[in-house]
Amino acid sequence: MGRMTSSDISTTADRTATGSGGPGGLSGVHHIGLTVTDGQRSKRWYSEVLGMVEWMQEEYPGGRTIGMMRPGTELFIGLDTHERNGAEEFAPHRTGLDHLALAVDSRADLEAWHRHLVAVGVDCGEVREFTHPGSGAVCTFTDPDGIALELMYVDPAGA
Repeated sequence: MGRMTSSDISTTADRTATGSGGPGGLSGVHHIGLTVTDGQRSKRWYSEVLGMVEWMQEEYPGGRTIGMMRPGTELFIGLDTHERNGAEEFAPHRTGLDHLALAVDSRADLEAWHRHLVAVGVDCGEVREFTHPGSGAVCTFTDPDGIALELMYVDPAGA
């Protein structure tokens, strides 16, 4: 409900094709790991702003991960710190992550999230409509390291 699927995006590809190769069973994103400069600061921010909770910690040679999840959903984000990180701020123009878009279930939910972000002091854009691909609305903001985030509602009726 409100989540974009590959069938929502109109392309010139043959819709009967099964993909470009490889075995079947690849069905979605399990989690995403974000490199952050201060794991505890990011943990507090993702908890206070997005309502996420810590579900695991892992240490590995050269770094550690704080696993965050939003209860009742399938949203899992790893907050990774690395000893070699020079504390530089995120930049979408470098190779790697450009932004992370999180789905919301309804336009009303998107509006409620926008009000919440403003209330907790997050500098965010206004809710903007889009009509291609599909139709819906989006709100953009950044986390404490400047990682670009979006909350996105895709209208299941489309346009």
